[in-house]
Amino acid sequence: MEELDLLKKAWKKDGNTFEQLSEQDLYKMVHQKSSSIVKWILVISLIEFVAWNSLTFLLSDDQYQAKLRSYGMTDIMLWINIVNYSIVLLFIYLFYKNYKSISTTDSTQQLMQNILRTLKTVQQYIWYNLGIVTLSIVISIVMLIYHNPQMIGLFHKAQAEGRSIFFITLCTAVSIVFVLLIISIFWLFYKLLYGILLKKLLTNYKELKKIEL
Repeated sequence: MEELDLLKKAWKKDGNTFEQLSEQDLYKMVHQKSSSIVKWILVISLIEFVAWNSLTFLLSDDQYQAKLRSYGMTDIMLWINIVNYSIVLLFIYLFYKNYKSISTTDSTQQLMQNILRTLKTVQQYIWYNLGIVTLSIVISIVMLIYHNPQMIGLFHKAQAEGRSIFFITLCTAVSIVFVLLIISIFWLFYKLLYGILLKKLLTNYKELKKIEL
């Protein structure tokens, strides 16, 4: 935001004669920067979509598909993937729509509204992704506990020794810690990936708010 700071200093130095020009220049600069930021949000979301789907495709080998069939999870995972892809593509469309709206707006008030809408959309996108990651991990843990022969054998051994409650408690505690750890990693990932852009976008909003005052 160095350009904005220079403009504001020049505005204060030259007084009222520079006021109208500086307002226009400040708006144009914030408008341009906001459009660029939202474009990067769109680009990053597309790259992320391609990257995650490529990774999923590479990991979905014959052995993985055989496990899904043996666990009776093929149809469930298929529908989860269909719903997930549909929602992610919807978010990408909303990012594109926000980008077009910000790029074409010619009103300070409208630009502020579009920035707020973009901030809200990105935050919803992040929370959705954290939610779908949580769901995927929980399903994987349930599949492991109820269908993995080794886990079933350990449970039967614990049950025979009268320690079934301890075994269930231990599995639950380990699962919760594991889920929280993975979610924390993904939260940090999204904070790094989108947090910087959102912070810049929020700064632009605050600059526009000063113009409106």
